[in-house]
Amino acid sequence: MINNHVNELDGTLAALADPTRRKVIELLRDGPRPAGELAQAVQMSAPALSRHLRVLRAGGLVEAAAGGDDARLRLYTLRREPFTALQSWLDQVQAFWAEQLGSFKDHVERGG
Repeated sequence: MINNHVNELDGTLAALADPTRRKVIELLRDGPRPAGELAQAVQMSAPALSRHLRVLRAGGLVEAAAGGDDARLRLYTLRREPFTALQSWLDQVQAFWAEQLGSFKDHVERGG
């Protein structure tokens, strides 16, 4: 279970490591968008953006569904689960540091 969680987190972080992919995530926060619109927004060719979308899909961060009347049109949307898992991990790291700083504060106040 822990290894699976770590592998998912690794995939999420790897997908988010690229600034273009982070920009795509930001754009998709406003709602589903077709690949062509995303490519135009990040000023990238459709084939180049397609590689980024493939990484985001493989990392589970986005999903594509047929959109509208044209079955060839793919609308990309964000998936909640990987972001929830990432936030949970960040919360655990934050809790660790809060505990460490609290212990240090107690130590200093005791004059140690």
